[in-house]
Amino acid sequence: MEALFVAAALGAGALLPVQAGANAQLSRAVGSPFGATALQLGVGSGLLLLVALLTGTLAALAGLPRVPWWHAAGGTASAFYVVSTLLLFPRLGAVVTVGLLIAGQMLASLALDTFGLLGVAAKPATAVALSGTLAVLAGAALIVRGQEGVGVGAGAAARSPERPGWTALALAAGAVLPVQGAVNGLLRRDLGAPFAVGAVSFLVATLAMAGVLLLATALLRQPRPRLAGLHAMPWWGWLGGVAGAAYVTTVFTAIPVIGTAGAVGLTVAGQQAASVLVDRYGWFRLPRRPVSGLRLAGVAVLLAGVAALALA
Repeated sequence: MEALFVAAALGAGALLPVQAGANAQLSRAVGSPFGATALQLGVGSGLLLLVALLTGTLAALAGLPRVPWWHAAGGTASAFYVVSTLLLFPRLGAVVTVGLLIAGQMLASLALDTFGLLGVAAKPATAVALSGTLAVLAGAALIVRGQEGVGVGAGAAARSPERPGWTALALAAGAVLPVQGAVNGLLRRDLGAPFAVGAVSFLVATLAMAGVLLLATALLRQPRPRLAGLHAMPWWGWLGGVAGAAYVTTVFTAIPVIGTAGAVGLTVAGQQAASVLVDRYGWFRLPRRPVSGLRLAGVAVLLAGVAALALA
């Protein structure tokens, strides 16, 4: 059973570059990253509701009024993460931001596991677990160093000082993802139906992102989404919601089995390994970028750290 969740977490992480490519197409089609994200989350919501219906678990949603309200609030993390990345990429650069996001994920995961927070089973920090976490962080740092100067927005970090506030925001944005997984795990314990829980998480995320969209267009004069361009978008531009649904559902179902650090580390590993191929060959109409030896070394170190976490 554990091996199945290990494979699922790696696969879910590998879907994130697919989500990035699909969202880029959707954002270009509607002319608004906020609108594209709301649409993507809506697609994920509909998919998970359909799966819950087909599996006969949709009725579990009737138990929602009896659970603590914050158990159903995990989806707000998705909106916070998306808005944070939109703010951070032009200020810190894409590769530095990604490195800080990974650091935030791993540090929060280690805290959840070590102290048994938010219903996660406590796993005392062993030497193997600590070395695995440090290896993941070191691998992320090597990936950042190996990609500087060749990634989209990579030079932004050099042109703009890394203010402590933006760095803290990047770490917090990464940290909310494992917290989201733990909170969704609490809701699964309440309702006992993973697909119904995923649907709740995505519905909350969709509503939160719709609120962000309204504020962005009303106060920040961001462009309103236009649906006319959707006809010219490739069909796979809709896959972002599918990839997101698979990722979120996998994380909160894997955490009780392999731990938060293990689940998050495996998804990060899958994401980085798949990103190497996406960058090298320019899949999903994303820019082709050279993959340096230092970046490959970083991925190898990251994978070694994840293997240590899986054995801890």
